Parts: sequence; structure tokens; C-alpha cells
Amino acid sequence: MNDAARTGLRARIDDELRRDPPAAVRTLAGRLAARAGGATAAVLFYGSALRDDALDGVLDFYVLLDDVRHWPGSRLARLANRWLPPNVGYVEDTVDGRAVRAKFAVMSVAQFRAAMSPRSLDTTIWARFCQPCVCVYARDAAAHASITDAVSGAVITAARWSAALDPIWAHPVDFWRALFARTYGAELRVERSTRGDDLVTRDAERYSALLVLAWDAVGIAFERDADLLAPQLPIEERSLAARHWTLRQRLGKPLNVLRLLKAACTFDGAADYAAWKVERHSG
Repeated sequence: MNDAARTGLRARIDDELRRDPPAAVRTLAGRLAARAGGATAAVLFYGSALRDDALDGVLDFYVLLDDVRHWPGSRLARLANRWLPPNVGYVEDTVDGRAVRAKFAVMSVAQFRAAMSPRSLDTTIWARFCQPCVCVYARDAAAHASITDAVSGAVITAARWSAALDPIWAHPVDFWRALFARTYGAELRVERSTRGDDLVTRDAERYSALLVLAWDAVGIAFERDADLLAPQLPIEERSLAARHWTLRQRLGKPLNVLRLLKAACTFDGAADYAAWKVERHSG
């Protein structure tokens, strides 16, 4: 492993996490954090509203706790969150006279860190957090450092899979395109099939730089020819990775279905969310 590359990767992720979001985002994140009091370690802001710098849709947050038992809710919801995290909800609030809407997911820091591992059978969380996000709230420096490590782990996991699966020779962004095509294909998604291409194209420099840093950080050797890269992995390792990915692909949609069934019983603010969707689509 290359300690300098690992430090460089972590520093770059830390810079992203420390970006300053709009005041309304910070205010709403603080209100979500307050629901669990001192047990809230961090609140992350991610998704389309972050990418588009827009507040008129629905903001996306992850609320990370010391223990999910500290989040207000039913015993059923707490048990469900321990079994299949995260729990999800919807909130509407007014910030500086403006209506702000958000979806949020709740899980423990330990669950979040485990979801970033390449050993995780669930690809959804690391695939989201290898994309840009902002740590809007952190309880203290230790909490921020823990989240920085976890998000760096998401990038490393993504980079490991991209090296092992495909392609062989490609531009760095094409490794990400191929990987996102796989992760989106393993989920129940409503977005168009080119969604992963769009994500990478709009931030190509970031993804190119992170891929090289992550490969260096974990000791994945690669050849370079002009703008093309080729990770040097044994055929046996590639074959094993392909079999492991097949398992994740087969489990992906069933896991999504289980989460939808769980959300039907535990979704926090479901009535408000349904009312907003009807209003938005019907006027």
C-alpha cells in the first residue's frame, strides 16, 4: 500500500466533505441532527440537489448515529433498522420563510462504515458515497474523521471493483462508467440507463484523479499509455471478482424489494411525502 496516495485520497475527500452548502441545507441538517441529540455523529448531504446546487426539489441526507435506538420512532422501526439499514423518512420545514423538503436515511456509523467494505453484499451505499457528498454536520473532530475514513473507503471499494471487473485498457472515466452501469443494473432504479454516464461526465477530473489515487492507495499496479490505464491483476483474481459480483447482482434487486416492503411499515413522514408527490405531479 502507498501511504502517500492514501493520505492524498483522504485529503481530497476531506476537502469535498468540508464544502460549504447553502444556509438552508445547513439549517435543515442541524434540525435533523437534533432529533437524536448528542447521539448524532454526522449528517451527510448528497444526491441531485447537491450536484445541481438546487433547493426547489427534495434534498437528500444521511443521518449517522452512535446507535439507531437513539432515533425517535417505534420499536418496529428500530428493529427493522438494525436488520436492514437504513430507515428512511421525509420532512418538510420552513427555513428563512422558504419551504424546504428532504428525504433522509438513518443508520449507525458502524453500519455505514460496514456498508463501505468490498465484502458488503449490498452495493447501494458505497456506490452512492463514492460520489460527491458534504458533511453538513459533525459532532466533533473525531466524528468528522470517522466519516472521512468511511467515505474514502467507498471510493476505494469502487476502485477495487472497477479494476477487477472491466475494462482492461480504458480512460479512467470509462472504468467509472462501466462500474456505475453495473451498480445501477443491480438495483431497482427509475433513472434512465445513461445516468451513470451523466454523473461521471459532469465531474470527469474528479473521478479520474480518485481512481488513480485509490489504486495506488491499495497497491493495485497499473500500466499507462497516454490517457489509457490498464490495472495489472491476475486472471484468477478477475475470475473470482466476477463470481463475487454475480452474487451481488443477484441479491441487489431482492434487497431493494425488501427495503421497499420495510419502508411501507416504517417510512417516517409517509403521508406528507405522498401529499407532496401528488401536488407536484397534479398541480
